[in-house]
Amino acid sequence: MSWTSQNPDVPDDPRAAGPGFADWSGLPTPARAEAAAACAAWAPEVQARFGCFVGLGTAEADAAGPLAGLPYAAKDMFDSVGRSPGCGLPAAADDASGPAPRRAAVLERLDGAGARRIGFTTMTALAYEPSGVGKALNPWNRDIVPGGSSSGSAVAVASGAVFAALGSDTAGSLRIPAQACGVTAWKPTYGVVPVAGAMALAPSLDTIGILARSARDIQLLAPVLATDMGFPSEPPACVALLSDAVEASEAPIQAACRDGAEAIAACGVSLEQRSGLSAIEALSDPLFLILQAEAAAQHGGLALAARDPTLARRLAKGLDITPDRLAAAKAALSNATAPILDSLFGDAGALLLPVMPIRTPPVAVADPASPDFHAATLYRLSAYTRFVNALSLPAVAVPAGFDDRGMPVALQIVGRPGTDGTLLALAAALQARTGWHRRRPSEITDFPSPLAQRGS
Repeated sequence: MSWTSQNPDVPDDPRAAGPGFADWSGLPTPARAEAAAACAAWAPEVQARFGCFVGLGTAEADAAGPLAGLPYAAKDMFDSVGRSPGCGLPAAADDASGPAPRRAAVLERLDGAGARRIGFTTMTALAYEPSGVGKALNPWNRDIVPGGSSSGSAVAVASGAVFAALGSDTAGSLRIPAQACGVTAWKPTYGVVPVAGAMALAPSLDTIGILARSARDIQLLAPVLATDMGFPSEPPACVALLSDAVEASEAPIQAACRDGAEAIAACGVSLEQRSGLSAIEALSDPLFLILQAEAAAQHGGLALAARDPTLARRLAKGLDITPDRLAAAKAALSNATAPILDSLFGDAGALLLPVMPIRTPPVAVADPASPDFHAATLYRLSAYTRFVNALSLPAVAVPAGFDDRGMPVALQIVGRPGTDGTLLALAAALQARTGWHRRRPSEITDFPSPLAQRGS
């Protein structure tokens, strides 16, 4: 078993020597003000190195709220007063609607709870690309993609500019950058976090969620965002590892995810193994049809897309999908959901599988402008994430080790609808026993000491 403890008596992983980042929940109240000030001062340096922000500037918040002072960032897709979101599009685009008259619902909730917004983060154009190429640099390795579409949000958390960041997830856009950047992500049950004031991509699939250092920090934020949901503090008694999905993955992914599963079993959770890859793969075609059709309906008439050939091609795929075909795909998913869930989960309270079957790819392989571009790589990035959106499920992505290049690998914990609290509790229990999530990127050696984990 190769997982490492957060206990300071256990040495840190040698690939990330020295102190790692603290999480907000682990800081005593007096230290939080110092850490918040350190984030505000550190964020411009992070932007200079990694280009993860489109704008910096602290927003006013309720100083007495339950999240008082917590520094966060928001993906550049949310309305805020006097500012129109860029949504990953060129700044030269015309915005006929003008600045928004009010904040998006999620910004209202976080700001109202006292969280301190540091800035807005980069994203891929219209959230319609999974690698994040060209939007931010991965602080673990600039030659490796940061993941998309919530690229800047993941980089901002990974580099210590903020303790948490808002992102969106339509087919994996929170969980893919979580793996790429070595942070924790919560993709909520569909519909439990309000989307009012957020850019839509495919409304039947879109969710708003959180990237953070730890599951414990997400446990602080989740009840503020999903006010109508309960968040039990106990993990599921039994989980199932989708062994065929693990075995179909690259060797370093297999090793890290099995280490993560062993660490979960060491938390006192019963671990079984089952198959589910064929069911997951069968959901891809209807999901892509819904995604393409709804994205075209939302953005297909956007004149800007014609000036971005790659984006225009992606949107064009949905323009020929008839309403009848779209309705049939939605009906097929709806009718299949209950039997698929029973087949996948059985008596297990959660599923374990890799976030993606491949190591986070190099920029050259994922960039359509590169001679080394491999389109199939982009498809494989979301091979294990998109079924979650197809079935409206919650999921948590947690760091579970490193690959042979020293890049983070993540394990995905998936539950039935409404089980968000138990998934987060399981992730928190795992992270209480392991130290993977605290590792800092190797390029960052000079971050402010208030952001370092205590006891290091």
